[in-house]
Amino acid sequence: MKFQNTAILGLGSNMGNRLENLQSCINYIHSHIATVVKVSGLYENPSVGFDGEDFYNCCIVVHTQKHPHELLAELQKAEHEGGRVRSTTERYHSRSIDIDIIAFNNEVINDEQLLVPHPRMQERNFVLIPMRDVASAWVHPVLKQDIHTLIANSTDNSAYEFVLQLPAPIDELKPQRHNYIAIEGNIGAGKTSLAGKIAQDFNGKIVLERFADNPFLPQFYKDPQRYAFSLEMSFLADRYQQLTDDVSQFNAASDFVVADYHIIKSLIFSKVTLEDDEYTLYRKLFDIMYGEMRRPGLYVYLYQTTATLLEHIKLRGRSYEQDIEADYLDKINQGYLDYIKTQSGLNVLILDVSNRDFVHNQEDYIWALEQIHSHV
Repeated sequence: MKFQNTAILGLGSNMGNRLENLQSCINYIHSHIATVVKVSGLYENPSVGFDGEDFYNCCIVVHTQKHPHELLAELQKAEHEGGRVRSTTERYHSRSIDIDIIAFNNEVINDEQLLVPHPRMQERNFVLIPMRDVASAWVHPVLKQDIHTLIANSTDNSAYEFVLQLPAPIDELKPQRHNYIAIEGNIGAGKTSLAGKIAQDFNGKIVLERFADNPFLPQFYKDPQRYAFSLEMSFLADRYQQLTDDVSQFNAASDFVVADYHIIKSLIFSKVTLEDDEYTLYRKLFDIMYGEMRRPGLYVYLYQTTATLLEHIKLRGRSYEQDIEADYLDKINQGYLDYIKTQSGLNVLILDVSNRDFVHNQEDYIWALEQIHSHV
């Protein structure tokens, strides 16, 4: 399952402090526009198409939920932020920073604003060589040639020189020391979105709850009293099965796993939905199962306001969720907070995301990564 688009960007500079220009641009993109997951080496080469100072060039791979034209607009802002002044007369000229979208997923885009893949990339070693560093398996969707073949067939005889390896800003935020992260929260808090982004950005394995496969869920929202016990028992069995099967196969020492739920979700929801006698029976079974399960290295709880949860539920449009009431969400949230307070054997991080949107706002996503990374 793909949570984000993947774009390859070419960056260049031949004015001022070229290294500083490029590093500042990479950091700006990462902090404000898209997650920079790979950075190539830095290469120096002569100007092409005009007389000017030598360029420093590199390529980066970014993950983004932006559409291509939205990404283009944001990158043009980044160029302006980096001091670029676009010429209205010359096609080629010196610039403090230049950013091109070389590739976007495997798409072919041809319109007045954007051409992807970049139409002259196969003729330019200053694009191909750094691109090989970060996307060695990439295949041109039109020419049907991989990056190695494109380099071999290139007619560009310009000299280029490796300068140094640029750092990737995401390396400073690696959460893998936790190995297994479970992200929890109320209905509509953004658990799956955050878990998916983290897993994709850090090349982790994702475990997603199979809620859509539960036949009792739509019936429960129509008649909670009748279907509560059947729903909670089926969820408990499925969650236990999935987490036991999926998480147990991972190497605790080397694999990085992100799940958008933890088994205690079953306990929280059942406490709200079941009658007392049903819950007593349910709790006995839960405790047996929970004692056999691997604990996450980090348990993240996303706190979101009830009003925003209701907005998210409405926006995602699942028909069986549209009648969920605020009181039900309040009880679920309180159930989580009460349970978390009693846990001494669980490494818990509570993130207040009530004024944040880590899906559409890159700054908020980076904030979440920083909180996770810095949590002991």
